[in-house]
Amino acid sequence: MTEVKVFRVVGKITKPNYKTDFRKEIRALKPEEAVEKVYTEIGSKHRAKRVQIKVLKVEEIGLDDVSDPTIRKLMSGERESGGK
Repeated sequence: MTEVKVFRVVGKITKPNYKTDFRKEIRALKPEEAVEKVYTEIGSKHRAKRVQIKVLKVEEIGLDDVSDPTIRKLMSGERESGGK
Protein backbone atom coordinates (compact mmCIF):
# COMPACT_ATOMS: atom_id res chain seq x y z
CA MET A 1 0.00 0.00 0.00
CA THR A 2 1.19 3.54 -0.77
CA GLU A 3 2.14 5.82 2.10
CA VAL A 4 0.54 9.26 2.36
CA LYS A 5 3.12 12.07 2.61
CA VAL A 6 2.91 15.73 3.60
CA PHE A 7 3.91 18.37 1.06
CA ARG A 8 4.42 22.09 1.60
CA VAL A 9 3.29 24.10 -1.42
CA VAL A 10 4.50 27.71 -1.65
CA GLY A 11 3.22 30.21 -4.20
CA LYS A 12 1.45 33.46 -5.07
CA ILE A 13 -2.08 34.52 -5.90
CA THR A 14 -2.21 37.41 -8.35
CA LYS A 15 -5.66 38.82 -9.06
CA PRO A 16 -6.39 42.34 -10.33
CA ASN A 17 -7.29 43.74 -6.88
CA TYR A 18 -5.68 41.08 -4.67
CA LYS A 19 -2.10 39.88 -4.40
CA THR A 20 -0.76 37.60 -1.68
CA ASP A 21 1.72 34.84 -0.98
CA PHE A 22 0.63 31.49 0.41
CA ARG A 23 2.16 28.47 2.11
CA LYS A 24 -0.05 25.40 2.43
CA GLU A 25 0.57 21.94 3.86
CA ILE A 26 -1.25 19.17 2.02
CA ARG A 27 -1.47 15.41 2.51
CA ALA A 28 -1.04 13.59 -0.81
CA LEU A 29 0.59 10.60 -2.44
CA LYS A 30 2.55 12.57 -5.07
CA PRO A 31 3.64 16.21 -5.52
CA GLU A 32 1.35 16.55 -8.57
CA GLU A 33 -1.64 15.56 -6.44
CA ALA A 34 -0.68 18.14 -3.80
CA VAL A 35 -0.54 20.90 -6.43
CA GLU A 36 -3.95 19.87 -7.77
CA LYS A 37 -5.44 20.06 -4.26
CA VAL A 38 -3.94 23.54 -3.78
CA TYR A 39 -5.49 24.75 -7.05
CA THR A 40 -8.85 23.35 -5.95
CA GLU A 41 -8.79 24.77 -2.40
CA ILE A 42 -7.44 28.22 -3.25
CA GLY A 43 -9.67 28.52 -6.29
CA SER A 44 -12.66 27.73 -4.11
CA LYS A 45 -11.76 29.98 -1.15
CA HIS A 46 -10.42 33.01 -3.04
CA ARG A 47 -12.31 32.65 -6.34
CA ALA A 48 -8.97 32.56 -8.15
CA LYS A 49 -8.53 30.99 -11.56
CA ARG A 50 -5.67 28.56 -12.09
CA VAL A 51 -3.76 31.10 -14.20
CA GLN A 52 -3.90 33.52 -11.23
CA ILE A 53 -2.27 30.95 -8.91
CA LYS A 54 1.48 30.55 -9.32
CA VAL A 55 3.10 27.58 -7.53
CA LEU A 56 6.73 28.39 -6.76
CA LYS A 57 7.86 25.37 -4.76
CA VAL A 58 6.63 21.94 -3.71
CA GLU A 59 8.61 20.02 -1.11
CA GLU A 60 8.00 16.92 0.94
CA ILE A 61 8.28 17.59 4.66
CA GLY A 62 8.62 15.36 7.68
CA LEU A 63 6.32 15.16 10.68
CA ASP A 64 8.66 17.41 12.69
CA ASP A 65 8.30 20.26 10.15
CA VAL A 66 4.47 20.18 9.97
CA SER A 67 2.93 23.32 11.48
CA ASP A 68 -0.76 22.54 10.77
CA PRO A 69 -2.11 20.89 13.94
CA THR A 70 -4.78 18.90 12.08
CA ILE A 71 -2.28 17.33 9.69
CA ARG A 72 0.18 16.72 12.54
CA LYS A 73 -2.47 14.84 14.52
CA LEU A 74 -3.56 12.79 11.49
CA MET A 75 0.00 11.83 10.60
CA SER A 76 1.03 10.96 14.17
CA GLY A 77 -2.11 8.84 14.57
CA GLU A 78 -1.29 6.91 11.39
CA ARG A 79 2.27 6.29 12.50
CA GLU A 80 1.21 4.97 15.92
CA SER A 81 -1.39 2.60 14.49
CA GLY A 82 1.00 1.27 11.87
CA GLY A 83 -0.66 3.05 8.91
CA LYS A 84 -3.96 1.20 9.20
